[in-house]
Amino acid sequence: MKKPMRREYSMARMRSISSIETEISKVESDLAKAQERCDVLSARLLELQRTKQEIEAKQVMDAFRKSGKSMQELMTFLEV
Repeated sequence: MKKPMRREYSMARMRSISSIETEISKVESDLAKAQERCDVLSARLLELQRTKQEIEAKQVMDAFRKSGKSMQELMTFLEV
């Protein structure tokens, strides 16, 4: 007959308040840096999207001018 396994419980070592506060400060700093990076990337994304939209608008206007169609014909075609 096998003996039932005994579980040994050990107390987890208590961390000091100062070590926890140090880690909190580091995480807050890392988070602030990540937020700054996110802000920079968001601004770059908006700039790229704006540039793309300007180029597309110019392409549409160039195509409209070359087509020889009237504004009314264009609006009818676009169903606006």
